[in-house]
Amino acid sequence: MLRMLLCLFAVLLAQPGTAAPLRVAMEGQFPPFEELDAQGNLVGFNVDIANALCQRMQRECELKRFAWEELIPALEDGRADLILASMSITAARAERVDFTARYAQTPAFFFARKGHINQMLITPRRIAGKRVGVQQGTTYERFLEARFAEHVQLLRYPSAAQAYQALAGGELDLLLDDAVSGYFGFLPTEQGRDFEQVGGPVVAPQFFGQGQGIAVRKGDHALREQLDRALVAILADGTHKRIEKRYFKQFSVY
Repeated sequence: MLRMLLCLFAVLLAQPGTAAPLRVAMEGQFPPFEELDAQGNLVGFNVDIANALCQRMQRECELKRFAWEELIPALEDGRADLILASMSITAARAERVDFTARYAQTPAFFFARKGHINQMLITPRRIAGKRVGVQQGTTYERFLEARFAEHVQLLRYPSAAQAYQALAGGELDLLLDDAVSGYFGFLPTEQGRDFEQVGGPVVAPQFFGQGQGIAVRKGDHALREQLDRALVAILADGTHKRIEKRYFKQFSVY
């Protein structure tokens, strides 16, 4: 009887859904990738991708919000199991976390008030003396520090939302951010109607990495491999594309 009970217990542990929920860390201030709806729930592209991956792995997801600079510390100290927050895969971050294959890849753009910056190509000398905003702790901040800080006044903000608010309020001349966030999350809004993308796409793999990946704790090979297999599956069966089209009709983010 004892042996039968032990065997039954082992079978129950192996059933889908018996494992602890996967705690998925994201910022929640990066529309349309992730934001809060009117009821305070996280919604967006990253949320749907997280749910699709967890469904494929037959694991329950628990979405948890952290400030951007707290995402990796939360992963490292065990408050989260993975980060799915449009985090670029870079060599510097790979020293602290392990990444899956990319699940998205988007360019960066400068944004400015319409007619304020008449430059086809944005270079440090062409915008010398301008006030340039960026979200602190991002790859965009490191890019600007390395390439532009000598020539411009660099202003940092805790979140992208605060940076856009500063741009709309006249505190900035330009803002560097993800193209999708600016194009979908700012320009179509009442606050962003007098603004535009300026210059061409900002491409710098040495700063922005090779796309956005899902971060897991260093050495958590089992979870990373599960996520990679689930990612391959949702790409192959069209789930990823359906989620993408739900939010991005004009271009692809993969």
